[in-house]
Amino acid sequence: MAKVINAVETEASESPKMVLIKHTRVMKNANGNDVTVLDFEETKDVDSAIADAEAQKATLEANLVDVEAELVEYIAIRDAE
Repeated sequence: MAKVINAVETEASESPKMVLIKHTRVMKNANGNDVTVLDFEETKDVDSAIADAEAQKATLEANLVDVEAELVEYIAIRDAE
């Protein structure tokens, strides 16, 4: 799922800054062509968006460590004599 992120126009006196996040995905239409579909959109303050992205990054990095360990095991089995 892809995201389209834009700043939300607010008055200068408003705080904090806000972002609009559009969650999209690519599907095939009846003719077999790729089309981008909007699943949903959300508005949140930019600090919350940053915190959410950092948490997701940490999760993905942990998953990557697990996959790299699996890969090492598979390669060791393949190369064992």
